[in-house]
Amino acid sequence: MMLWNNEKKDDIIMKCPKERSTKMGRIIAIANQKGGVGKTTTAINLSASLASLGKKVLAIDMDPQGNMSSGLGVDKNEVEKTVYDLIIGNIGIEECIYEEVIENLDVLPSNIDLSAAEIELIGVDNKEYILRDEVNKVKEKYDFIIIDCPPALSMLTINAMTTSDSVLVPIQCEYYALEGLSQLIHTIELVQERLNPELEIEGVVFTMYDARTNLSLQVVENVKDNLNQNIYKTIIPRNVRLAEAPSYGMPINLYDPKSKGTESYLLLAEEVINKGEE
Repeated sequence: MMLWNNEKKDDIIMKCPKERSTKMGRIIAIANQKGGVGKTTTAINLSASLASLGKKVLAIDMDPQGNMSSGLGVDKNEVEKTVYDLIIGNIGIEECIYEEVIENLDVLPSNIDLSAAEIELIGVDNKEYILRDEVNKVKEKYDFIIIDCPPALSMLTINAMTTSDSVLVPIQCEYYALEGLSQLIHTIELVQERLNPELEIEGVVFTMYDARTNLSLQVVENVKDNLNQNIYKTIIPRNVRLAEAPSYGMPINLYDPKSKGTESYLLLAEEVINKGEE
């Protein structure tokens, strides 16, 4: 079964990332403008899994919905200092980082206030680099910095990409898996050309895989056949416990350490670590 026309195949071919050495503060943006693909779930649980493996991690929530913040146990409605205050220049980054929210894991939280930032940045010089300039002040403290992007190709997403070394793209195992991916790739390429020449595509990770359906398997096979791009071996299953965990303000490895979701995100974290050591 083909999931898209062959004429569109060339539009979704990605460039293979260059090998790179491990360095302090490896910054990965989790991005896909298509909603409901497990983007924030991946940001939360990859951050927590890296921390559980002994890596010092900073999780940055660039989504005004603030779901990454709440999923890591930060009350987004009660925090006084957020990434919004950072973006509009009210405070420096060290003032809005919440330390050791989980062991080895710091959080720079977000809430609905961030939705106003794009309007407030109109006319501001170098607004594409605000987050990068602030993160540069602290990145040597961390092994990994994980940025959850909003489900839109906005100035907030651009800030995340100018800050990052690479972009990790979660893809849901469903019929329209690659819908909108060409636009995301085009945005990444524009950022590479004009704003951040070092930006790479980290790779693709499949989410919400249902082993009981032929469709999930067909989606995986079609994407592998049509993407000239790093695809992570770890596939994240559709898992009830993964869906429940955010409502308790916990990543899956704390909510249910023995679940398939925990096992899968730990494997993904190990792959991410190993990829940086190639």
